[in-house]
Order: sequence, then structure tokens, then C-alpha cells
Amino acid sequence: MEVNKGHLHPITILTDRIAQIFTDMGFDVADGPEMETEWNNFDALNVPRNHPSRDMQDTFWLKKEKEQDRLGRPMGFVLRTHTSSIQIREMEKWAHLTDEDKKAQPLALIVPGKVFRNEATDATHEAQFHQVEGLLVGEGVSLANLKAVLEAFFSKLFERDTTIRMRSSFFPFVEPGVEFDMQCFKCGGTGCNVCKQTGWIEIGGAGMVHPNVLNNCGINNRNYQGFAFGCGMDRLAMLKWGIDDIRFLYNGDLRVVSQF
Repeated sequence: MEVNKGHLHPITILTDRIAQIFTDMGFDVADGPEMETEWNNFDALNVPRNHPSRDMQDTFWLKKEKEQDRLGRPMGFVLRTHTSSIQIREMEKWAHLTDEDKKAQPLALIVPGKVFRNEATDATHEAQFHQVEGLLVGEGVSLANLKAVLEAFFSKLFERDTTIRMRSSFFPFVEPGVEFDMQCFKCGGTGCNVCKQTGWIEIGGAGMVHPNVLNNCGINNRNYQGFAFGCGMDRLAMLKWGIDDIRFLYNGDLRVVSQF
């Protein structure tokens, strides 16, 4: 009697591969709650209280009794809109180490996980999706370190030498902030249908951790610096395996997962 074997979901396969690549580079893999405090999801990340991302159109706010944050202000609860909230938790833990331990063991981690945005779904957007974010905090950390890490990661993920370029951008939690593009893995930068003839594929956002964020976590920003980056795992899966609609990853169609 032939027994049909199960299949891992493509996001599970991708998560395992990303974790393997980064742990080989010395990063840890962190996890945390999907229900987050307003402090961890917004305030500690230097996101102003009047920032549009806090509106109901972008954030799922939970009907839970409010508490007070460390500044004595009312604090609500949300479904996390990014996994940066786990970076806050890990930086607060790292801040309690002695300077000797901080120098001996910089904070290097990635946070893959599910996030939530209150937005309409289409071929490239979902209300529930997956991100992977990375963080490195220590002495003398620079954008050059960030570029080297990203190039090593994407080269291993797409199994070919990959070049990264950075473009100036703004995010409240980093300064300077950049968006990073990956040289097209299909055409090698000459232009094709995947990169829309530009030779580059927009991947995510990054930058140097804002001094206010370090201070909010109890880290002396004069002694330590850090970089952070984030990108959508669903988008990476679509690029890696040629999936043209993000909804295929979530509609439960067994014809999708049976290919993996």
C-alpha cells in the first residue's frame, strides 16, 4: 500500500534555510509574542504617537484593557506589525550585560515570524504575512557591515554571487535609513521580466539603529552602534520559486505545497 507523504509549506522551508544561513554567520534566531504592547511595537522604536502607521487602517488594535508604559502614558495592545518588537525585547536583555560581556558577545540575531497589517489583499499584499528582520549591535558597527551581511545572505539564498545596492530612505527607527535592492538573480543585472528591465529587485529597508531606540532599550549610544534590516519572506519565496500571487501561499490549495 502506497502512503502519501506530507509536504513542508514553502514558508517553512524558507524559514529553515534563512535560519541556517544566518546561524552559520554567527547570528541567533529569536522569537516572541504576536500580541505586542504599544511600547514594543511603536514607542520604543521611535515611532511618534501621531504616526499614520498607528491608525486603524494599518494596525490591528486589540480590545484589551490598557496599561501604562514606562513613561506613565496609556498603552494599548496590537497584533505586531513587524518583528522589530522582538528586537526591542532582545536589546533590553542585552543592555543588562556588563560592558565586558557586551564587547565579548555583540548582539546578533534574526527574527523570522508572522506579522499583521490591516490592509486589502491582492496578488502582492496580505493582511497576514511573514517577515525576517536582522539586528547587530556592538562596537564600531557600520553600514559597510550591513552591506556585507546582506550580500552574503542573498548570495547563499539564491545560490549565486549577489550584489546589493542601497538607496537613501526614511524609517523612524534607523538613522541613516536605506532601502536595499538585490541585483537580479535571473539576468545578473542586464534586465529581464523579473526585474522589469532595471537589473535590480527591491527587497527591503534597513539602516543604522536610531540612537533614540538604543537609549529606549537602556543601551549607551555613544559606546555602541547597530544596524537593522527587514524584508518580506513571502516576497522572497515568490522570487525564489516563481510564485506570482502571494495568496497561493495561504489559500490551502494542496497543489501548491505538493510541489515542495
